[in-house]
Amino acid sequence: MIQIFLSVLRCTKNYAAIQNDTIGNNGSFLSYPFQSYTLKFNTMKNTIKLLLLLSIISVVLSCKQKKTADSSTDKGKGQQPNLLIVLSDQHSYDMLGAYGNEQILTPNLDKLASDGLRLTNAFSNQPVCTPFRGMVMSGMHPLKNGAFINDAPLLPNKSKLLGQILKEQGYQTAYIGKWHLLGGDRDRPIPKGELRYGFDTVLTNNCHVDFRPGHAFFWNENDEKEYFNEWEVYGQTKQALNYLDNIDKGKPFALIVSWHPPHDWGKFKGEDGQMHYRYDTMDELMALYNRDSINLRPGLETTPDRKRMYHGYIAMVSGVDIAFGMLMDKLKDIGVDDNTLVAFSADHGDMLESHNAILPKQYPHDYSSRIPFILKYPTKIKKGGTSDELFGALDIMPTLLGFLDIDSDQVYDGKDLSKTLVSNEGETQDFVPLWVYKRGVAQNNNWRGVVTKDYTFAMGKGEDSIALTNVLYDRKKDPYQFHNLFNNPDYAEVRDNLKKLTYQWMDKYNDLFYGVEDFMRIRPKETWMYNYTKSPYELFAEEKKQSE
Repeated sequence: MIQIFLSVLRCTKNYAAIQNDTIGNNGSFLSYPFQSYTLKFNTMKNTIKLLLLLSIISVVLSCKQKKTADSSTDKGKGQQPNLLIVLSDQHSYDMLGAYGNEQILTPNLDKLASDGLRLTNAFSNQPVCTPFRGMVMSGMHPLKNGAFINDAPLLPNKSKLLGQILKEQGYQTAYIGKWHLLGGDRDRPIPKGELRYGFDTVLTNNCHVDFRPGHAFFWNENDEKEYFNEWEVYGQTKQALNYLDNIDKGKPFALIVSWHPPHDWGKFKGEDGQMHYRYDTMDELMALYNRDSINLRPGLETTPDRKRMYHGYIAMVSGVDIAFGMLMDKLKDIGVDDNTLVAFSADHGDMLESHNAILPKQYPHDYSSRIPFILKYPTKIKKGGTSDELFGALDIMPTLLGFLDIDSDQVYDGKDLSKTLVSNEGETQDFVPLWVYKRGVAQNNNWRGVVTKDYTFAMGKGEDSIALTNVLYDRKKDPYQFHNLFNNPDYAEVRDNLKKLTYQWMDKYNDLFYGVEDFMRIRPKETWMYNYTKSPYELFAEEKKQSE
């Protein structure tokens, strides 16, 4: 027994050393997650041995953890709950182990799901970067908050925004990572004042998709550009860890961490002579997977170019997972994990050439619009739960405030579903509205639709709309959305009812199937791209009034 105990102590010491030495000499995270990931490729014999040893270690560590937890409970007693929102970009719902992907390595996010609540019907109402973030900040429709397309600014004067409300409630607020809410030129710092939307600490770039060490950067508090000497995700995570180490322990905090990956970072010409989106990343992340063994989504023809795409994409997802584990460990270290509402999600998914899509996003299909959404809050949320309630980006802000018991006189376009998600006693919704506004030449989608528990429906407008936007899918019978029923006479009644429902919500927001030509008519492009005072909703209403 003494020998076993000594072995446990030695292993505990080594394990702790690996865990604490998170940053390698080359600026990468060479940490315990890589060790745990490689277990998957070990022999069963070695795995069993290690698991037995780790189980003994866990008994020893549990005493220490319990003691720490007991002391930290007193530390956070009587204090408002903290809030941590973590976002990855272009992260499809199906690219997590917790959502059924058996080949991807995401143990930390999977643990979040086992410790909390996983939503299975969460959607980005508008699967585009800026509009999603605007909805998270405001709980308002993009036509009303101003952030209706990429690089149109979120208007600070239309409502109380998330950071502002939290600050009024005594929270110390911080935003780290991708911002993409400042209109116009992406390569400029976020100005101090109302365009920071209530966040005291802002360490961001507005939007920059080169994540490589020495290329990725952020704007510091002096409006100076600083470059990361590591993969962007890890640099931003270190900033978040440092922030959490230096918070005022007597006040609650609200921190948003927003990562770019697994977003693509350009295109390459493949072996087939066609252009494909690039998803390459660090060698140590790529080494987690054997490219030859990677399986593509159902229905996709396997080609070397697609293998390359998937390899880089899932490698970046694993990198995001590693960084997320660092954040969770920090919450434990500072004794606030039991008093922190943690929300993980993404702004939209990635088609990854599914359905012959020529763009990664902006489609009504699940791979584009459906997103992961996982919540953990031990005070109110039981472990290991799932919810199939319909949930959209519009619902994020009111729902999070509901979990935090923060009342607001704000009128939201989304709903507070906090009670519904945990007890089925609150309000529900029969559908989530989906839309994309036509903009530009390459991104010429212009469609509106709805998703219910049974169906996905969308209709496009204009001859230049991508044909894939005229869709009707039976979500239960056809989960991979192989069979478009839009023109199937047997589903004509379903299609017409969902079409009517779509026009009903469009009417609510004065949306007459507006496209870029309509927006340019009421406001020149250069003013849309920079700061303006009136939302499209208001400007269209004024135009209508003048014409009467």
